[in-house]
Amino acid sequence: MSNKKPCGIAWLAIVLLPVVVAAQSPFDGTWKTDMSKAKLSTKPLVYVLENGIYECKTCPVPFSIKADGQDQKVAGYPYWDTISVKVIDDHTIEMTSKKDGRITGTNKRTVSADGNTLTNESSDSTVPDVAPVTGKEEWKRVAKGPAGSHLFSGSWLTEKGNYSDNGLTFTGKVEGNIVTYSSAAGQSYTAKFDGTDAPYKGDPGIDTVSVKRLATNIIEETDKYKGKIISVTKSTVSADGKTMTSVVSNKLVGTTEEFVAVKQ
Repeated sequence: MSNKKPCGIAWLAIVLLPVVVAAQSPFDGTWKTDMSKAKLSTKPLVYVLENGIYECKTCPVPFSIKADGQDQKVAGYPYWDTISVKVIDDHTIEMTSKKDGRITGTNKRTVSADGNTLTNESSDSTVPDVAPVTGKEEWKRVAKGPAGSHLFSGSWLTEKGNYSDNGLTFTGKVEGNIVTYSSAAGQSYTAKFDGTDAPYKGDPGIDTVSVKRLATNIIEETDKYKGKIISVTKSTVSADGKTMTSVVSNKLVGTTEEFVAVKQ
């Protein structure tokens, strides 16, 4: 179990999407992800910003748009249909994503004076009428961009990050062969432990979920969008019932990450 999102604006905010299991189940209760214990992806994020053009080379659907501060159409994403990129100065850019004209996410990315560290401040408003999930991440440079490009260009690894409580907190309940999940960020589902697809609510990029109980303290969740597997999460509750470790395999971008949630 964990809250998760692929790549890009809403995705760089990293909203962890959990899996849960009930009545006297070790998965029952409210949990909060401890980002200090996270093992994040070792696959770099690659961007280029030069000659007035912004490129996301490692997004699930790579795209290239004008960085003129105006809304630009971006196809292939359920979370947004336009993105604007505004260059503030030699070290900072701001990005805004929208879906049908409504803002779904913002990012402010600032590169340090030495060019080796980037701070990404994000706000994710994907779910209407729910408080935005805000976050602050620190990225480490692993490669420079093309000569003469904006300092933001290059390859980056997310070293650490933290998010508002609504992006980290989730609750699960099991009754018989039924599991119910809800998050403070507005996601929810009710599914059987037989691996059949059930509706997933509150995430434009996930429309169905299936859940299997592999052991008393282990469950596996598979999230899909239009029949395509988006991610697979294997969650294990510790023997003392105090922590839940979730290994998230993101099938869109080919990454694996590990998150630890603490029972509240």
